[in-house]
Amino acid sequence: MKEFKAIIIDPIGLHARLASIVSSEALKYKSEIKITLPKFNKEGNLKSIMILLAMNIRKNDEIIVKATGEDEELAIKELEKVFKEANII
Repeated sequence: MKEFKAIIIDPIGLHARLASIVSSEALKYKSEIKITLPKFNKEGNLKSIMILLAMNIRKNDEIIVKATGEDEELAIKELEKVFKEANII
């Protein structure tokens, strides 16, 4: 299992456009990829836009993204890059 932790910096949080960007990236990998919102003890599948939106992730929330599977290292590396490039974290 590989993971990264980050704080959301987007003023609106993880809204529909950003959720679409990260879930599309997550779908490229075979690994199981989860996002956790420790503040509210919520966990969801990063590959699902609907779950991401239902988690109601806001600015200044801490998130943990975890990947488990054969391409977990690449998945985490690329997902962290996408989160940063989209100015989410």
